[in-house]
Parts: sequence; structure tokens; C-alpha cells
Amino acid sequence: MDVETRQLQQQLTEAGQLPEVLILKPITTSTNDDVREIAQKGVQSVLVCSTRQTHGRGQRQRQWVSPEGNIYLSTLLNLRTPVNGRLALEIALNILQMPSLQALNLQVKWPNDLYSPQGKWGGILIEPISAQQVIVGVGLNLAPVSSAVIDQKTTSLTELGLVSIDRVRLIAELYLAIQQACDWFNHDCYNLASRFNHHAAFMQQQVEFEHFKGTCQGTFLGIQDDGAVQIETAQGLEVFYQGRLRPIDHAESSS
Repeated sequence: MDVETRQLQQQLTEAGQLPEVLILKPITTSTNDDVREIAQKGVQSVLVCSTRQTHGRGQRQRQWVSPEGNIYLSTLLNLRTPVNGRLALEIALNILQMPSLQALNLQVKWPNDLYSPQGKWGGILIEPISAQQVIVGVGLNLAPVSSAVIDQKTTSLTELGLVSIDRVRLIAELYLAIQQACDWFNHDCYNLASRFNHHAAFMQQQVEFEHFKGTCQGTFLGIQDDGAVQIETAQGLEVFYQGRLRPIDHAESSS
């Protein structure tokens, strides 16, 4: 067992959250795929983290650019109720509460982006195994990411002001944040709208929303407690559960 794995094991043991399987690796195809393979063996708790993915993916099977040096972490959650879109929102909100990130100006972009006024610094992918068991994958940009395939503004925790990066500590805090989010979800996401809207990107700004019937423009009013987006359009208040949100001033796409 290498030094980082021992340190992480110790930190999670002290927090009372040591998973059955804990794997740190320098490179993998996809940490979500790694967790899926382990879960098929009957394991109920697992953490896989890599510094690079060769076939990372985001929402709708889009490529997730996964250069070396960042954090790509996946884990398994067992839920009391069937999964819905509120889980990703809870995970994002709990990540913002990580102790190491408290000095930074961070936001959440509906439905699954870790955001800031400077751009996206991370993302969340949830892949159900069953109605009440899901794989959660989170990617955090520790260093600047530059790639022609990225279709929106990006930034990194370093650029946002995280001066001293303790990688093992960040991995531990991230894993614990996901577990805490699971508890919030299992308790019906109490007061979700108020908590989310306090950190929401583009709040009260003009946005474009792409949905299955087309697109609309209006003022983003945040979300309802059930996780639905609220857009005040010329026709009145419209509510959506699926789609892509972007500010009108920037042709960005939600991943």
C-alpha cells in the first residue's frame, strides 16, 4: 500500500467512513466504470480515485476532458428512495461545504456543474445501477485545463485561489461530502431550494434554456424544492425538470 492510500485510509477511518474498497491509481479509463465492475461483485461501499482518465464522460455520454493532475473520484451510494435530479444538486452543495474550499467564491450551475464567476471547475455524473443504487463520479480541476473540445468557460481551484493543495485531504473531504449529500437526499433534501439558490450561478440573470420542445429565454429564478428550474419568460413563469441552462451573454453549454 502506497503512502497516499495509507493516509487516505487513516483520514476516512478517523471520520468513520472507510469504504470496503479504496483504490487510488495514477490512470484509468473511467473511475465510474471501475466502481461499476467492483459493485458487480457485491461490494456496497467503494472509493476509486485517479489523477487521469482516458475515457472520462459527462452528461449524455459527452467526453469529459480528464488531463493528468486533477481529481477524478467515483463512489457508490445506496439510497432509501429512488434517485432523481435532486441528488446531483445535493452533492454539489455539499462539495461547496468542503473545509478546504471555504475561502473561495464558488457556485453551482444547474443541474450538475461546479461553477464560479470565472467558469466551470468541476462536474458531477450520476449513473444508476438500480433505482436505489447509483455510481457518483466527480471531477475537480486542480490545475488549468485547456482543450479545444471544451465548449464552455473553465477554470481550476488553483486559479480560483486554492494556494496549498493537499491532494489526500481533498479526496477525503470530497468523499465525505458525497456521503453527507446522500444523507440529505435520504432525508428528502430539506429546504433544497433555499440552499441551492443561495449558491446558484446566473441567479436573476437573463438565460436561455434548451428543453425537449425547443428553447426559451427569460430570467433565471432558481429552483423549486423538487429541483425544477424556474424561468420567468414573456409568457409567464415556466418550470423545467430537464434541459440545458446557459447565460444569454455567453454561448455556454451545460454538461
